Amino acid sequence: MTVPEPAGTAAVPPPGCPAHAGGAATHHATLPVGVPLTPLYGAAVADDPHGLYARLRAQYGPVAPIELEPGVEAWLVLGYPELLELTRNEALFSKDSRRWRVPAEGRLAPDSRLQPMTAWRPTLLNLDGAEHQRLRAAVADTLARIDHRQLRGTTESSANALIDSWGPDGTADLVTQYARRLPLLVFTQLLGLPADAGPHLIRLISHIADSGAESVRANQEFQAIVVDLVQRRRATPSADLTSWLLAHPAALSDEEAVHHLVVMMVAGNETTICWTGNTLRLLLTDRRFRATLTGGRLTVADALEEVLWRDPPTQNFPGRWATADTVLGGRHISQGDMLVLGLAAANADPAAQAPGAAGHAALGSNRAHLAWGAGKHVCPAQHPARIIVETAVETLLHRLPDLQLAVPAHELAWRPSPWSRALVSLPVLYSAFTPPRPPAPERPSAWTPPQLPYPAPEDLDPSDPGPVHPASVEETAAAGPGPSGSTPSDATSTGRTPASGKPVRRSWWSSLAGWWSGQ
Repeated sequence: MTVPEPAGTAAVPPPGCPAHAGGAATHHATLPVGVPLTPLYGAAVADDPHGLYARLRAQYGPVAPIELEPGVEAWLVLGYPELLELTRNEALFSKDSRRWRVPAEGRLAPDSRLQPMTAWRPTLLNLDGAEHQRLRAAVADTLARIDHRQLRGTTESSANALIDSWGPDGTADLVTQYARRLPLLVFTQLLGLPADAGPHLIRLISHIADSGAESVRANQEFQAIVVDLVQRRRATPSADLTSWLLAHPAALSDEEAVHHLVVMMVAGNETTICWTGNTLRLLLTDRRFRATLTGGRLTVADALEEVLWRDPPTQNFPGRWATADTVLGGRHISQGDMLVLGLAAANADPAAQAPGAAGHAALGSNRAHLAWGAGKHVCPAQHPARIIVETAVETLLHRLPDLQLAVPAHELAWRPSPWSRALVSLPVLYSAFTPPRPPAPERPSAWTPPQLPYPAPEDLDPSDPGPVHPASVEETAAAGPGPSGSTPSDATSTGRTPASGKPVRRSWWSSLAGWWSGQ
C-alpha cells in the first residue's frame, strides 16, 4: 500500500517508481515518513465518526489511507460511486481475505483484534463466483420463505414479554434490557428452538463476550446447541429456518449449515441490536421525531430509514482485497491491499445526495443508502430485519407512550468500535405501562440444552482456518432471522455423541468476543 500525499498530488505513480515495483511488498512494512495514517480505532471513531470521515474526504478525496491497528494499513472507501465500483467489480476486488498481504508478510499478530473480522472461513461472506452464489442462494431462498405476518407477531410477543419483566420504578436501559435481548428471543424460536432457548443463549453470549471464567464453557455449550440443532433437523425436518436451509437444493453439508447458522445469528443479532438502539435514540433526541411518540407526521418507518442513512448499524466493513494493481478514486491500489467499505461515509458523500436533499426530511422515503451493501454481496435479509426492528420500536412506543431520556442526550456514549455504530446504553424514564395487545399463543417451553461431554480437541477439524467473519451486511450476512411461527423442537433434545458429526472449532465463536464488545 502506497500512502498518497494529501489531495492534489499525483494519483497514479510514475513509470518505474520503486515504491510500486511489480509485486514488491517491502514498502508496506515501513510506513512512509511524514505521512501519518489516520487511525480507524479508538475514541475518534466513537466520539465523532462523521467528523472523521469528513476530514478524510477533504484531505484525500473518496479513498483515504487509514490504520486499522498500529502497523496495519488499509484503504477506507468514502465515495458513494467508488464504493459501488468496489462492490460490483469482483474480478479486481475479491472477498477472499487470503489475498491480504499483511498476514502473508507476517504483520498480523495471532491475537490481533482484526482476526474475527478478517480471517477466512468457507461461508458466503468469504467467497466469490459460483461457490458464493451457491451458498447465497441457499440463504436467500430460505429467508424468502419467512411469513412476515407471523414474524411480526413473534417479535411483538417477545417485546411485550421483555417490557413486562421490568420493575415498577419507571426506569429502564433500552440497550441492555431491550435491544440487546430481543433479537435472540426471536431468532431462536424461528430457527427451530423453543422460546426458553433465547434467554439461555443470551446468558451464554454474555459469558463469551466477557471473556471471563465461564467463557470457555459457554463457547462449548453454544456450539453444541447449534450442532445438535442441525443434527436433529437433519433427522426430523420441521417448518423452521434450519430445516429449510438443510433441504435447499444447494445441498449444504452439516458443517456448512452450522457455519451459516452461526453467521446468521451473529450478524443478524448485532445488526438488529444496533438498528433498534439507534432508532430509539433518534426518536428520543430529535425534536422532528418527538411528535411521533404522540402521533406526529414523521413515522417510525421514516426514523428507521434516516438511521440507515446517518448512523447505520454497520458503519464500516472489511472488506475487499485487490487482486491486482489498480486505481480507485484516483489512488493507486496495490495487489493484496485491503479496502474497507465506508458505508456511513459513502452515505454522506455529496454525490449520493440529490439536489435539494440536504435536509433530513428528504431521507424518509429514500432507500438509495448503502447500509445493506451493494453488488452480489448485498444483504439478503433486509425485509425480515426491517420487520423485527420496526415492530420492536412500535411496540415499545405503544406500551410506554411517555418515554423520555433519563440523561442529557450529549451524555450518551457509543461503543469504541470501528465497525458497529452502537450505543453503550440508553437509559429512559416512563410513568406507566399501557396494556399489551392480546398475547400470541403460548409455546412449549420444556427444553434442555445438549449436554457435555464435548468432543476432544483431536476430534476437531484441523483444517478449519479460524474464526467466523461476522458482518452486518451480507455483509450483514444473512442478517435476519428465520421463519416465524416455526414448529418447536422436540420437548427434550438428545445429547450429542462425538460420532454424530464434527463440531466447529472451539475458537470460532469465542474469537468474536472482542467484536461483540465493540473493540
